[in-house]
Amino acid sequence: MLSIGTIVLGAADVRRAAAFWIEALAYTPRDGIADDWTVLVPADGRPGPGIALGLSDSPAQEHPRVHLDLYAADAAEQAAEVARLIALGARRVDWALYPEAPDFVVLADPEGNRFCVIDTSR
Repeated sequence: MLSIGTIVLGAADVRRAAAFWIEALAYTPRDGIADDWTVLVPADGRPGPGIALGLSDSPAQEHPRVHLDLYAADAAEQAAEVARLIALGARRVDWALYPEAPDFVVLADPEGNRFCVIDTSR
């Protein structure tokens, strides 16, 4: 039986991307951080997918077909997490496809990889 082990993101600067995701998700490098590759895993040993960062010279997609959804318990936690992630180097994405009263906020990591912070209480 297959299971998801690692989600791979491209990065022009693997070390910068790793620094962001380590702080964003409380992850740690599984085997160190090289200039071209690293795999990050939950620092406390909890189960969860790894985040692999691979050196890439292709630009981040404006409307990626695959992205991460990060869950917040409610609107207050969502707002606090969005602010924390922006302080770590993420940026808000002006996205024309927001529905009315969305339960998600679209952000991009320092490498331009998009992800969403979801208010799961709705």
